[in-house]
Amino acid sequence: MDYENLCNKIKNLDSRIRFAGIINNKGHLTAGGMKEDRKALEETKKDEMLYMELALRVRMRREFDKELGPVKFSMSYRDIVIFSFPLDDDVLFVTAEKEIDFSKTAFKILELIGK
Repeated sequence: MDYENLCNKIKNLDSRIRFAGIINNKGHLTAGGMKEDRKALEETKKDEMLYMELALRVRMRREFDKELGPVKFSMSYRDIVIFSFPLDDDVLFVTAEKEIDFSKTAFKILELIGK
C-alpha cells in the first residue's frame, strides 16, 4: 500500500482533519504528517513519545483478538479527536478537530484502508 498517498487521501476527506500519518512498530512516523495549514499542538519530542505509546498500545490490544476479534479502530475524544487504525505491523494515526462527524469519518477511513 502506498502510505503517502493514503495519508493524503485521508487529509483531503474533511477540512477538519489535522494530521494523518503512519507509525511503525517502533513508534516512528514513516509517512504522512500534519496538514500544511495546521500547526502541531505539541512539541516534536512529545510527538515521538505519543507515537511510541500508540505503537505499544496497538500491540497490547492484539492480545485480545482471539476472544474479541481484531481492533478495526480506536478513538479518543479530547480537545481534538484521535483515531488509530492497525495496519499489519504499522498504525494509521489520524487527528481531527472535535467538531468532525467522527463516526462517518472513521468508517470512510476504514473503506480507504480496505477493512
